[in-house]
This record gives sequence, C-alpha cells and structure tokens, in this order.
Amino acid sequence: MVTQTCVAERIFMPDGQNRDSDRSEEEVRLSVRPDAARASTSDVPLEELQAEAREASDFLKALGHEGRLLMLYFLCERDHSVTELERLIMSRQAAVSQQLARLRHEKLVTTRREGNQIFYSLADERVREAVLLMQKLFRAAPPG
Repeated sequence: MVTQTCVAERIFMPDGQNRDSDRSEEEVRLSVRPDAARASTSDVPLEELQAEAREASDFLKALGHEGRLLMLYFLCERDHSVTELERLIMSRQAAVSQQLARLRHEKLVTTRREGNQIFYSLADERVREAVLLMQKLFRAAPPG
C-alpha cells in the first residue's frame, strides 16, 4: 500500500508571482523529475551522452560566476529590474548588465518591459532547481 502525504508547495509563475498548491509528495517528486525513469548511462548512445554533457557543461559554465549566480539567487525569489539587482548585489550597472547579457545569451533568464524598465526572470525551471541545489549544498545552517 502506498501512502501519500500532502505538502504545501510554492508554485512560481513566469510573471514573478507565486501561488501555493497542496500536492502529494509523489506529485511533487514526479513534477521535479518527470524523467526519473531515464535510461541507464550505459544504455544511451555515446553521441547522445556527448550532446547531453556539452549542454550540461554550458549550463554550468553560465552558473559558474559569482555575480551571475548571486543574481540568479535573487531571481529565484521574484523578477527584478537591473536597478534592483545593482542594489541587491552592490555592483555597478555596467557589470550587472554585462552578466545579465550572458545569462540572456545562455537562455537562463528572460526579460519583459514595463514602461522604461526591463525586468528579468528565470527562463527555465532547471535554473531554479540548480540554484536551489547550490543553496542547499553551500548555505551554512543557521547557528543554534
């Protein structure tokens, strides 16, 4: 017999809004890893493995910069303008814009215009999962 417990999950919408949803742990697990039944590495043709490794390597290179990763930390919470990101990470506008351009080029963030401001948001749920994993692996536990 399989038992499922309900968990509250925060769903992040593309416009930066979020909503809470009650879903079973199984539903959450399946939504996070819909490809959990993925074939064993030894069963995948080498050409496909090479393409997968190349894509993952490019993804990790884009994440592998302190400033870009810090911006993604904040973008996991909600959409931000360049001005907000400058203030949050205490960096110059030119540096923030340069790193956001790289994130856009790598298709990790998207933009939307509101008046004269451009807001950035995560483009891919894999980005959120990777950033949350970094936080889980490297964030110090609160003292106590």
